[in-house]
Amino acid sequence: MKLGPKFKICRRVGDRVFGKCEGTKFTVSGTERIRRGGKHPKGAPSEYALQLTEKQKARFTYGMTERQFSNYVNEAKKKQGGDPGVELYKRLESRIDNVIYRLGITSSRQASRQLVSHGHITVNGKKIRVPSYLVKIGDKIGIREGSKNKGPFTGLAEKLAGKSVPEWLSFDLQKGEVTIKGEPVFGQAEGTINYGVILEFYSR
Repeated sequence: MKLGPKFKICRRVGDRVFGKCEGTKFTVSGTERIRRGGKHPKGAPSEYALQLTEKQKARFTYGMTERQFSNYVNEAKKKQGGDPGVELYKRLESRIDNVIYRLGITSSRQASRQLVSHGHITVNGKKIRVPSYLVKIGDKIGIREGSKNKGPFTGLAEKLAGKSVPEWLSFDLQKGEVTIKGEPVFGQAEGTINYGVILEFYSR
């Protein structure tokens, strides 16, 4: 999925939604512009503008097209007996590409999507090529046997030793296997995405 110039997108949504925006270059040329409101401030943004920005922040963070993201929102709203905002969060976090990213195997979700698309990842012993695949409790995520000595998987145990992972994941470094032992815990992921505001945007 082509997202466009990453610095420009980070400035637009006012957040470091890409790893590229974590460096000093963005802090100097991007964040200060946000604080000034751009070259031509026009006063406080409208409610619609705030909702749109929040939606775009989440969409770019997880790397989706508008159609993909709106489908997740619709599915979350249809879930009975729960908070749609929490349900949306759980669905986004349960994507296989996001799980690989959360484990620290890659430094970005885009890199994780490539690993999945290229067939390096398995779920319950079967090769998965769909980055949007949603994991569930009990699933076991592994590295394809032929990929264990390639690229980002080389020296994985040493690289990730001591690294914390979300409590809903259990990572056996020696086996290179992850077990989904629970659901994503709302509020424990980094970032400041307001899912309630996003739902308001799609309810207009």
